[in-house]
Amino acid sequence: MAVTETKAEAVSDIVIVGSGPAGLTAAVYAARAGFQPVVLEGALGAGGALMTTTEVENFPGFPEGVQGPVLMANLRVQAERFGARLVGEDAVELALDGPVKRIVDAEGRVYQARAVIVATGSAYRRLGLADEDRLSGHGVSWCATCDGFFFKDKAVAVVGGGDSALEEALFLTRFARQVVVVHRRSELRASWIMARRAADNPKITFRWNSQVTGIRGQLRAEALELRDTITQERSVLPLDGLFIAIGHEPRTELVQGQLDLDQAGYIRVGPGQATNLAGVFACGDVVDHTYRQAVTAAAAGCRAALDAQFYLTSLDLPPHPDAIV
Repeated sequence: MAVTETKAEAVSDIVIVGSGPAGLTAAVYAARAGFQPVVLEGALGAGGALMTTTEVENFPGFPEGVQGPVLMANLRVQAERFGARLVGEDAVELALDGPVKRIVDAEGRVYQARAVIVATGSAYRRLGLADEDRLSGHGVSWCATCDGFFFKDKAVAVVGGGDSALEEALFLTRFARQVVVVHRRSELRASWIMARRAADNPKITFRWNSQVTGIRGQLRAEALELRDTITQERSVLPLDGLFIAIGHEPRTELVQGQLDLDQAGYIRVGPGQATNLAGVFACGDVVDHTYRQAVTAAAAGCRAALDAQFYLTSLDLPPHPDAIV
C-alpha cells in the first residue's frame, strides 16, 4: 500500500498496534505505569472480534453478562482514563528493528517508539457466502464457547473436519439437542481420539462429502444449502444455528519477514510475550491458536505491557512522574 508520509511524531515509549482485549488491556497497564502509550486501534476493526459478539457471559466480573461492544467501550474509557492515546487509524507499515521502531498509519502519519506491542489478532476463516456476515450473531457463529449457551435444545451444524471443528461440536452437545458436522470430504482431518469421541456421542451425526453453498433465513439462519462433492446433488439441511470452524488466519502481514512466526503463521513469543526483536512484544490471538478467549487475550496483554515496562526500565530512561504505584 503506497502511503504519502507526513512528519514523524516525537518518540513515544510504547506504541500498541491493535485494540481488542489484548491491546486495550496492554494500554491500561502501560498507561497506568505512566508510559502514555499510543494505540493504533484501527479504522474499521477497532475493538476486535468482540465488537461483533452479542452477549459475553464468561468474562470475569460480569455475572449477568455484558454485550461485547460495551465491554470494549469500557476498556477504551479505562485506557484513556490513565493517559493512553487512542488513534482510530490502521497501521499499514511497521519497521521493528533497532532501538527506535517506526509505525506508519493509513493517513501517512509516522509514529516512533522505543517499544511496540503487536496485538493485531486473528480473523476467522469465512466460507465466502453472501449471507455469512449478514446473519452473524443471528444464528451464525464462529465460537461455540461464546455462543453455544444460546442454542439450548436446538439443532445446529458445525462446518469443518479438524480438531477445532470437533471440539466445537462436542462442546455444543452440552446445549443443543442435535449437532450435525458438515464436512466436504469422506473422512476427518481431526486426530483419531477427537474423531472417536465425536463418533461415540449420540447427539453428533455427520454429513460427508458436503459443501455449504448457501445459508437460508431472513432474520436468522434457518437452513443450509448443501452440494454433494461427488454426485453434485443439492440438498437442504434445516437448523437453528451454524458454527463455522474451518480455521483462523493470524493478522501478521505487517510483521512477516521481521518477527519469527510458527508454522501456522502465528507470532512466536517467549519468554513472556517477547518476540525475537528487542523491544517488540506480541499478545492476544495473533500469538494464540489454542484458547482464543477474551480473558486469555487480556491476560496476555497485561503480560506484554509489563514485559515492555521491564524492557524500557532496562534502558535507564528517566523515571515516569505520572506512574501510579
